[in-house]
Amino acid sequence: MIKGYKSGEFAVTLASDHHKVTSDVSKELGGTDQGLDPHEMAEAALGACTLLTLQLYAKRKGWDVSRVTVEVKITKEGSESEIERKLDFGNLPADQVERLREIANKCPIHKLLESNIKIINL
Repeated sequence: MIKGYKSGEFAVTLASDHHKVTSDVSKELGGTDQGLDPHEMAEAALGACTLLTLQLYAKRKGWDVSRVTVEVKITKEGSESEIERKLDFGNLPADQVERLREIANKCPIHKLLESNIKIINL
């Protein structure tokens, strides 16, 4: 669970049991740009989950994925939102790249974002 509270003009602090992060809006929007904006946080969640999922899988297989990188960008918002995810596998063999592309789609945040999400306000 994440708890959040105001920590600046528009900045907020988000905290779990053991970690804190700051989110803010850009200076152009009146913020102080102290942290990732909410869209960047969503992009970061998918990027982090993708890389972590790939690392866990590769460790079990004994594959070196230390040079795998990801870029994530929200490109369209609305009823049919789109997120682009670009994976760079460096010089990995083609068979490993193919399998890792499949595994990337199994990361929990990927699955969550593709699901029919309902937000319940309490």
